[in-house]
Amino acid sequence: MILIRSNAEIRLEEGLTEIVVDTDRDIELSLENRCDVAQVLIRIENVGKFHFRTFNAENSSARYLLWNASKSALETQEHHEVLAKADARVLYAELSKQEVKRKVWMALREPEAHGLLASSSLVSNQYHLVQDVVNFAPHTLGEIQNFAVILKGGDLYIDAIGKIVNGASKSQSHQQSRVMCFEEGQKSTIIPELIIDEDDVQASHAMTIGRLDAETLFYMQTRGLSVKQATALIAHGYLQPITNFLQDDGLEKKLSEELESELRNL
Repeated sequence: MILIRSNAEIRLEEGLTEIVVDTDRDIELSLENRCDVAQVLIRIENVGKFHFRTFNAENSSARYLLWNASKSALETQEHHEVLAKADARVLYAELSKQEVKRKVWMALREPEAHGLLASSSLVSNQYHLVQDVVNFAPHTLGEIQNFAVILKGGDLYIDAIGKIVNGASKSQSHQQSRVMCFEEGQKSTIIPELIIDEDDVQASHAMTIGRLDAETLFYMQTRGLSVKQATALIAHGYLQPITNFLQDDGLEKKLSEELESELRNL
């Protein structure tokens, strides 16, 4: 485990790297990946403004899981560079009850680069997110996926932007967003944007914003579940993928237990 309390630059090694950010300062964390398979868990305990950068070299592969367990408001700026035939996947897990503002930018710089920006969030405060995935080269694939459960007092705003520049032929840009609300008075805004400057490409977006209907809730209650238990069960279904994003059995069990603990306290 690597403890971060000041600016740091880390060159990743094969396998799992666990990083804990715990400081009152604004910091910059830069990760360089040249590995065939790298996995990174970044647990945010406390931080001022958080600047997070990754560089993913040619033919490299990495999964980055940012797990926000902070007890204070979080503001991040994130920048991800992906070179030829590299695969970079970034998942942000929001389980805190604090205000969050994130700006995330990913550049697919060279042919056959693949990048994914994803979030899985339990929203009970203001969570504002701007995501950009830009295809700069031919035969690149950019993806954005967002899943959220909005609780009482939650305010969700997502601006998801997929851009394919002129000259990035045979490229793809795809988005998917799913949001579940449980009570009235919550706010949810999702803006899916596709900015396409090239003809020979594929692009799509899909979005669902819904509220738990009374019939489903009644059915679950007839099976012996309370309203609280039904809410937790459905939220668990939305958020469970964050626990197995990193392919490590021990870590999956640990994260699953923490998720279940948070849901019990809804």
